[in-house]
Amino acid sequence: MANGKNGKKVKSRKKIVWIAIGSIILLLILKSVVCGKKDPGITVQTEKAARRDITQLVSATGIINPAYQVLITPEVTGEIVELPVKEGNRVKKNQLLIRIKPDSYAAQRDRAQANLESALATLEMKKVEKNFIEGNFKRTQELFRNGYTNQQELDRVKADLASSSAQLDAQQGLVQQAQAALKESGESLNKTAIYSPMDGTVSKLNVELGERVLGSGFSQGTNLMTVADLGKMEAIVDVDENDVVLVSIGDAAKIELDAFKNITYNGKVTEIANSAKTTAAGTQEEVVNFAIKIALNDFNPQVRPGMSCNADIEVETKNDVLAVPIQSVTARSEEEPENLEPPDSGRGLLAGKTNKKKQSKPKEVVFVVDKGKVAMKEVKIGISDNEFIEVISGLKAGEEVVSGPYRAVSSELQDESKVQPENKAKNGKSKKKN
Repeated sequence: MANGKNGKKVKSRKKIVWIAIGSIILLLILKSVVCGKKDPGITVQTEKAARRDITQLVSATGIINPAYQVLITPEVTGEIVELPVKEGNRVKKNQLLIRIKPDSYAAQRDRAQANLESALATLEMKKVEKNFIEGNFKRTQELFRNGYTNQQELDRVKADLASSSAQLDAQQGLVQQAQAALKESGESLNKTAIYSPMDGTVSKLNVELGERVLGSGFSQGTNLMTVADLGKMEAIVDVDENDVVLVSIGDAAKIELDAFKNITYNGKVTEIANSAKTTAAGTQEEVVNFAIKIALNDFNPQVRPGMSCNADIEVETKNDVLAVPIQSVTARSEEEPENLEPPDSGRGLLAGKTNKKKQSKPKEVVFVVDKGKVAMKEVKIGISDNEFIEVISGLKAGEEVVSGPYRAVSSELQDESKVQPENKAKNGKSKKKN
């Protein structure tokens, strides 16, 4: 029995020893895991502040149009009886573009001519009548002075002369009206033939032979065609109201067309609209833009009216200024206490009023890397291009600033945050800085 009890005690002691050894091993594993999870800091990309040339750009979208184009509309109504041009044809100045049936306008001219001749004939009759009455008046005056007639007869003849003079003046007015009617009918007849106002190309043709068109006396008239000088093209782009104040006549621009990839055209701002174009007025989606015209310096016969384009207008250039990547600058605001009661009033807690925090005005900051940590520095910024932004004050050349990732710069990083910088190699792999 004694041997059995001793055996059980030995087994119990071995079990305790193995439990103790297991506990020690488990503690060692936990310690290594905890030590291995030591925070290395936020992984960031960095770049040094350096002096650069910066050109501020205003970007906009729009369409390509000829710099010179004329919308052709008729001034008379009628049927198209002659259409010698087609869309795409080159035309010369004063070349016939379209002819409207002239028959009714020729009849109006003939009628006006006949009315004028009748009015002129009547005018001659009135002149003869006046001359006769004027002679009779002179004879009656002579008889009256010699006592051979009375005052009543003299007054009657004098009245006849005045009436004849008035009728002559009225007829002269009718002749002038007839002359004006003849001139008007002649111009209407001439307007049945429409000629090109310039050398150019029929860029758009909206009518067919035999179609009836309305003259401009009826609303705007029918849009017959457009004649344009395709050798001089311009981009018409819409610029936001906040950016249009930066643009000036003569500013250089780069234009890219959606139809031609990897081709950039040079241009120059020639016109800035004075009135705005507002869309979705009175709603949250309201947009106010101003149209800007940019003349293209480069001629390409393949560029056609109506093509979509993107323009970058160079509004200002500064040379040799301190700059950092544009994504390095972010806006941060600090919470400041807002005292609702004076500190010595003793009424704050009694009245149920406590100190609240309000948001201060956001300020532009960058994060400067130094010995594995970042320092948040407030900066004053200037102009920017698509990649870099000017730093006017708050930073020195050569200081290393955080340039990414966006989430870290915009929200994660704080003053004294630990970071682990990395540089992205050209092959796309990440490489830690020494």
